[in-house]
Amino acid sequence: MTDLPFIALDFPSGEEALRFLKPFEGRANVKVGMELFYKEGPSIIDALKEQGYGIFLDLKLHDIPNTVKSAMKILASYEVDLVNVHAAGGVRMMEAALEGLIEGTPEGKERPKIVAVTQLTSTDEESMQRDQLIDVPLEQSVVHYAKKAKEAGMDGVVCSVHEANMIAEACGRDFLKVTPGIRLAKGDTHDQKRVATPQFARANGSTHIVVGRAITQADEPLRAHDEVNGLWKGEVQ
Repeated sequence: MTDLPFIALDFPSGEEALRFLKPFEGRANVKVGMELFYKEGPSIIDALKEQGYGIFLDLKLHDIPNTVKSAMKILASYEVDLVNVHAAGGVRMMEAALEGLIEGTPEGKERPKIVAVTQLTSTDEESMQRDQLIDVPLEQSVVHYAKKAKEAGMDGVVCSVHEANMIAEACGRDFLKVTPGIRLAKGDTHDQKRVATPQFARANGSTHIVVGRAITQADEPLRAHDEVNGLWKGEVQ
């Protein structure tokens, strides 16, 4: 799995997603979420792999341990680079997810990395406390989930950029911090509450970034991707 930004392919069909990606010629990482996967199923994964893209399959599994384990055995067979679960499912569920990934990975192949979602970047502290009845600061909740994810054997977490350094301090620098909500400095935040620029992500402990509309809705998506990547890697200011 390279450190290129993951482009969030939030398209309603595989045809649209593949048409969008044509100028990239396989030179990108992509995130396939629920909308696209539920529409196209494994065929979209096969098409993306055939073209050489690194793939984050973002289905955020959250169910009883046995169900998640069985599902992960299937996802492992797709040979993507990264998958995820919700940390709120608990340590045993996360352990079961890892067990399923290990069992389902084809012999001789590297198992996908697995990360746990802490709090969605669309969640702010007020809504977390009101809707989830979690009566602690948002950052404390996120770090707690990260520690539980590490205890369960996860490779890292999905978090906002604003918690990445705290998670690194609690769980180690090598623990993955996959951060969505990345925008260019003058970009629209859309439905995200906790957003940041690629430069801020680089300086604040992210190991991987996920970028959606800043690239997919740009007039020149390939140019926008290169700009985001340059800012992320510190190659441009």
